[in-house]
Amino acid sequence: GASVLRHPHLVERGVYSPLPGTRIQVPRPPWQIDGAGPVPPRSDSVKVEPAPQWRASGEAVGAEPAASADPADSLPLAGVRIVDLTAWWAGPSATQILASFGAEVIHVESARRPDGMRMVGGMLASNFDAWWEASWFFQAANAGKKGLALDLADPRGREVLLRLVAQADAVVENFTPRVLDNFGLDFETLLAANPELIFLRMPAFGLSGPWRDHPGFAQTMEQLSGLAWVTGHREDQPRIQRGPCDPLAGMHAAFSFFLARIEREKKGGGVLVESTMVEAALNAAAELVLEASAHGVSLERDGNRSPGAAPQGLFACADDGPAWLAISVTTDAHWRGLVAALGWSEAGLPAGWQDAAGRKADEASIEARLRAACASEPRAALLERLHAAGVPAEPLADPRRLHHQEHLRARRFFERIEHPVTGDALVAGQAFRFASRDAHEAGWLRGPAPRLGEHNIEVLRDVAGLTDEEIEVLLDADLIGSVPTGV
Repeated sequence: GASVLRHPHLVERGVYSPLPGTRIQVPRPPWQIDGAGPVPPRSDSVKVEPAPQWRASGEAVGAEPAASADPADSLPLAGVRIVDLTAWWAGPSATQILASFGAEVIHVESARRPDGMRMVGGMLASNFDAWWEASWFFQAANAGKKGLALDLADPRGREVLLRLVAQADAVVENFTPRVLDNFGLDFETLLAANPELIFLRMPAFGLSGPWRDHPGFAQTMEQLSGLAWVTGHREDQPRIQRGPCDPLAGMHAAFSFFLARIEREKKGGGVLVESTMVEAALNAAAELVLEASAHGVSLERDGNRSPGAAPQGLFACADDGPAWLAISVTTDAHWRGLVAALGWSEAGLPAGWQDAAGRKADEASIEARLRAACASEPRAALLERLHAAGVPAEPLADPRRLHHQEHLRARRFFERIEHPVTGDALVAGQAFRFASRDAHEAGWLRGPAPRLGEHNIEVLRDVAGLTDEEIEVLLDADLIGSVPTGV
């Protein structure tokens, strides 16, 4: 936590500031609009609003949304067009959220340099001739978009892009800042093509500071933010989480896009948005900095344990496999339920285990006894008794089989998509619901991810306004294509 506070790039960018009247340092929200961040909190700014009334179904009480003949009409970004210059996962996950909200998203890459996430499909080259279309990552992060393969390294390609920008509401990109600068596609140039443009930039480390031009991926953020430092077992090395900071950055960027629309309505003209990947990660890892600045405590790796629970962990049951069971005891009531479910005698347990502090102090002994108890019987029978006793416990999920999980299926989280190359598959949807969508049993994914250059002609003719002769020139010069160069 202390080293994260001292990192020179974060210090120079002024990422941290104290909560009013305290020494507790907190990271700022990870976006800035036209160079300004949100107004810092004041000591008198916290207000508690009345809790809403809720229905048994979990929906807030209020007017029912008007039903529409077309469920897409109810989406908040219907009619909005976005030029998507993003690649890999963080940027595409942001624009996919916007596509789910109804925007027409045109994903731009090139045959000479396709989106790097397509290359994951190379692992399936023996299954599909067009293996660059088989990347499950690309399909999941780009569902519902259109695809344009246009070479921006050529001045003619950049001129076409500017014609496309002139017909768009926003441009989103997640390269290092120098990339679009080197293309001559800075904010001033884009603004000249479209004075009302929202330009959403998602650099790994921001548009300023000594690490400005460093590339960064999720694993970089997981290490720099301290997330890796607190992941793993105490006696082992830090462990990276292998990717969650990508969609985390995408979520923050999508949120900042809605803020930018509000700002544009207020002031008029174009808006520059900076939504920084590392600062999104720091907001997720804020506990490290809070503990270090407030109490001088450096949080450490502690396996599956938690400061607020004891015991908490994974325990193998008697089934073949083994079958792992996750248990978390956070209250005295949970503890009494655990003791009853396992048939332990209160009289035979150490007196210190009756309260949370005592259980935490003797956590290792409790875990050893719990491991032995779980190893002696099948998981299903034990889980039934734990649930009946009100103990938080669940079987460890196999991520390869999440689409079979009853709750996720009931909420229609996974949506079935028919891809022209890889065929029928389930793809993760979004983590939110609209009553208007549910009324039509409509999903969020409005089609498969585009094949490379699938919509070249449609986009160039119908959106950018190119003539057939102009498109033919681009084809002859290999400035648009549908197969990666060299394949």
